[in-house]
Amino acid sequence: MRKRMDIVQQSTKNLLSVQSCYMRHLGYKLSSNKIKQMAAIRKGVDTEQVHADFSSMNTALSVISNLSLIRCAQQQINVIEGAILKQISLSPEFINLSSIDGVGNTLALTIMLETGTIKRFDSPGNFSSYCRCVKGARYSNGKKKGATNQKNGNRYLAWAFTEAANFAIRYNPTVKKYYQRKLAKTNKVVAIKTVVHKLARACYHVLKDNVPFDEHKAFA
Repeated sequence: MRKRMDIVQQSTKNLLSVQSCYMRHLGYKLSSNKIKQMAAIRKGVDTEQVHADFSSMNTALSVISNLSLIRCAQQQINVIEGAILKQISLSPEFINLSSIDGVGNTLALTIMLETGTIKRFDSPGNFSSYCRCVKGARYSNGKKKGATNQKNGNRYLAWAFTEAANFAIRYNPTVKKYYQRKLAKTNKVVAIKTVVHKLARACYHVLKDNVPFDEHKAFA
């Protein structure tokens, strides 16, 4: 699962590179879905479209290279996912994770394997802190004196809940409404972080109490 995450991040890096190239040279941004279509596995990379878009052969070659890496990454992700699903499945206490919009088998398995048993966390605050959803700080006499080690906790769970938050904002109206309220008061990064924190705390209760996800309780 960790190797899969690493490959996903490499694929995203190449996808952002393609978007940046189109913006710099042509003045518009391609959607992620369009880029994935251009790097489709079945028909191969859409080199004709790239050469039609760019007059410079070198620029076109750069974009084609990025698309080829995206295509290769997706192939390896599919291989890894197939191997994982043959070897492991969600344990009963983690089944309810699938009730969260945007959390499919892959994210649920990541959360299950990285969390271990939820009983080792005394509270939702402890769990969300382990997921790097809480900023660490040192205080003295009520004043902030500095930050604690930002690398504490589990970076894989931090990634998983960030992915889950982005999907939840897209597919769950209640979560989307909460995110938009936060976005009106702060920037996008902070608004996303608040959703991530809420989801981590909600997942603690889902796992601890063995109940389905209730977005109205989590994002009231």
